Amino acid sequence: MAIVQMKKLQLMVVREQKEALLRDLMLLGCVSVTEPDLPQEGDAAQLRPESGGLTEARADQAKLTAALGLLDKYAPVKSKLLSARPEVSEAEFLDENAYRRELEAASQMEDLEAQIRRLTSEETRLRSSMEALGPWTGLDLPLETKGTGSTDVILGTIPAVMDLTEAKRALAEAAPEAELFPVNADKDAHYTVLVCHKSVQAEALQALRAFGFAIASVAGTVGTAREQIEAQKKQVAAIGESRAALERQIAAYSTHRDAIKLSIDRANVFIGKAEAAERMVGTDSVVCLNGWMEAPEEARVVDTLSKYDCSWEFTEPTEEEYAAVPVKLKNAAVTEPLNMVTNMYSLPAYGSLDPNPLMAPFFILFYGIMMADMGYGLLMIAAALIVKHFVKPKRGSKTFVNLLLEGGISTFIFGVLTGGFFGDLIPTLYKMFKGVEMGDNFLTKPLINPLNDTQTILYGALVLGVLQLCTGMIISMTAKIKKGDTKSAIFEEGSWFVILAGLLMFVFKIGNVAGIPVVLIIGVLMLIYGAAYPAKGFGKVTAVFAAIYNGVTGWLGDILSYSRLMALMLAGSVVAQVFNNLATMPMGGNKPNVLTFLLFVLICLVGHALNFALNLLGCFVHDLRLQCLEYFGKFYQDGGKPFKPLEINTKYVDVENHL
Repeated sequence: MAIVQMKKLQLMVVREQKEALLRDLMLLGCVSVTEPDLPQEGDAAQLRPESGGLTEARADQAKLTAALGLLDKYAPVKSKLLSARPEVSEAEFLDENAYRRELEAASQMEDLEAQIRRLTSEETRLRSSMEALGPWTGLDLPLETKGTGSTDVILGTIPAVMDLTEAKRALAEAAPEAELFPVNADKDAHYTVLVCHKSVQAEALQALRAFGFAIASVAGTVGTAREQIEAQKKQVAAIGESRAALERQIAAYSTHRDAIKLSIDRANVFIGKAEAAERMVGTDSVVCLNGWMEAPEEARVVDTLSKYDCSWEFTEPTEEEYAAVPVKLKNAAVTEPLNMVTNMYSLPAYGSLDPNPLMAPFFILFYGIMMADMGYGLLMIAAALIVKHFVKPKRGSKTFVNLLLEGGISTFIFGVLTGGFFGDLIPTLYKMFKGVEMGDNFLTKPLINPLNDTQTILYGALVLGVLQLCTGMIISMTAKIKKGDTKSAIFEEGSWFVILAGLLMFVFKIGNVAGIPVVLIIGVLMLIYGAAYPAKGFGKVTAVFAAIYNGVTGWLGDILSYSRLMALMLAGSVVAQVFNNLATMPMGGNKPNVLTFLLFVLICLVGHALNFALNLLGCFVHDLRLQCLEYFGKFYQDGGKPFKPLEINTKYVDVENHL
């Protein structure tokens, strides 16, 4: 239950064995490859960065992901709600021949999709053409007709807002040897044919332009508009058939769906290996690797490296290197789910304390206090157990499910103490059907009643807050003493313990001398000295005032923050009871019939679902705040970098021995 100890790894291997070595390190999953830190002079300057084929690996991943998207589009399947990921062996997972086969299948699907896109583009062009030719279907004249030896025929449009009669009159005045024939009209335009003698074409067009006349674009069209539209409809139908055939060909690859998912996971792993390779440097004959490894796995790493022609060195990181050392947390089954909480905040700095074992009891306890309902707790427990049984989650999802289970158990326990089962649902049902109040029991007379014992719950929450904050200070004192900073531990955290003890003694009138709280005064003097001794000159005065002000306001603010334990318990309980009361209103005080009972069930389901969802998230957020701000603020050293080893990390399948 601590931060895993790390060692620096440096090795050199002959170039021909680089890929095999990276593969075995990936199977180990306990070595992180980092950028080399080499001088730019001497022999090291001759080392050059390695190429790992990262661009190709990412291109393969994109191709496989696109292929899976095509299958989801043209051959969709319903995913099972609760199902475990398939499991494959290491040999099957790393089968490069199978990987290449799926890449080939993905390329073929990509080609088919490209053909579909070309057909769709052509269909769009044809439909646009048909739409443009639609207004000219009433014209029996072939659209390629330009006129005769002495006349011109021009198709054109005039905006619908213009008076066509006025346009004809203006045309007759400007060019008597011209005539404008209407073909069609819609809300946008008049569709017309201008027939004129070649000698007056310029005058005719000039007259009509005053009315917005625009020459229609029908270039390349042969035959009448009706003939063209019929021909294009046949082309569109043929395109539809061809596209459907291509879509069926893509759908036929649905048998590859699982293999493609497996290959996507392979591609992700190959990307990780390529990224590691590109962090290495080498010469024509050897390759150098720098990185970090888990110290407990040293024997396994040595066994692996011994199979290769390489030399290596393991070294302990110095304190100056701690900032660069990656952090991995290893906890017991109960505290491991809290890794998710720590990761959301920030990993601890290497060489400091793992906060999870110190946080787990408080986090789980506080969550149960705020949720405090047997019904909601049972829902959380059931959901977690069902997912664990059917889905068999791994890694991050497993952590979340285990945290949900622990929170559900705590919620159920405090639900027993507060008598909450979906609020007061059971007493409400009893009164509905019996017509009288339920007798005394742990539901009607609980050990703690959130509605009646609000003050008691508030005091308890504040006491828990003081207890957690004091725990944080004890942890901080212990860490300082281990580092040899005993004076700081005594006059910073220690002074506050004396002050708190003095306050309690003053309240209970214990240890006062002539009415003077001696212990409290000693604590204040310790605090003043602790703030003043590191400062110099006038800075001692400002340091003292800052220590007193920040300490008092900080402690008051931190302790008052724990009142949210009471607030959320009360809010969840009240909202649950409100929905139960709303559900009984359709009955009007009478016994339920079929309709009113169905309404009761519906209102309860909706109301409690909403209350449960809000509390599930709200309690987590507020619990997280208490841990990360109030508790961690007393001792936590953050800033750790996550340990990202070269490993098999998958999305769609599980690999044996890598779960």
